Amino acid sequence: MIPTAFDYVRPDGVEEALALLAGTPGARVLAGGQSLLPGLRTGEAVPGGGPVRLLVDVTRLEGLRGAVRTPAGLRIGALTTLAELAADPLVLSEAPELAAAARANGDPQVRNLGTVGGNLAAPGRATDLPVAALAADALVELAAPGGRSTRTAEEFTATGPPPDTLITALLVPAAGAAGAFEKTADRATRYPVCAVAVRITRHGPRIAVTGATARAVRLHGVEELLRGREAYPTQEVLAAFRAQPRELFVPGRGTSAEYLGHLAGVLTARALTRALAAWTALG
Repeated sequence: MIPTAFDYVRPDGVEEALALLAGTPGARVLAGGQSLLPGLRTGEAVPGGGPVRLLVDVTRLEGLRGAVRTPAGLRIGALTTLAELAADPLVLSEAPELAAAARANGDPQVRNLGTVGGNLAAPGRATDLPVAALAADALVELAAPGGRSTRTAEEFTATGPPPDTLITALLVPAAGAAGAFEKTADRATRYPVCAVAVRITRHGPRIAVTGATARAVRLHGVEELLRGREAYPTQEVLAAFRAQPRELFVPGRGTSAEYLGHLAGVLTARALTRALAAWTALG
């Protein structure tokens, strides 16, 4: 039973959906519903805050599903499910950290319903996809009444989606790179206690972490300390993490900042080892 009264509409196009969101106080986007519906059922806070007056079901909007290669890289539609993302051959070959993050998310039922856009924008708790998007240096494509725009994944994870916008795609730049993802999950919820995504390019490693931090973040300080190395021994990676400010890691669920910093370092060392092997194989 859902104890909240609201209206429901399924628009035929992106412009209609945007008009409904902009013109209806309390309107919310319904895609996979993995964050929204539990809040409606329990009466707890839902994404966006305030009462829900209208659900705008975007699940049948055209052109927002699947991954395609473009001259700039991969374009992954926001309505692509996590299960589809995890199994897509293009994503597996060109952005394996994204596929692995999708595969690590929840259980099969969650992955069959949850979407790329919903996972990127999910409020309140750490999810797996944003950290992989950060490591991939991806862009989030947004539709607003005034047109389309993009934000870097780093900016998007810091601010969230602007009001009255729709996430339409995740854009992964074309570049010779190798990536990997590692996660320690809460056994009950499958949310990450700590999840790490890395990508190795000719410019050095990109490293992002979530769960152990207040939100998904790029670890530019760690990247700088490891730049120019041909290998990433665990002890050197751990030393780079110990050099980071302790307040970066947020204790919770019986963990300390020191433990989470160490765990993030261990997971990063594992991910870098795997990514380096893939990078070497690329020649």
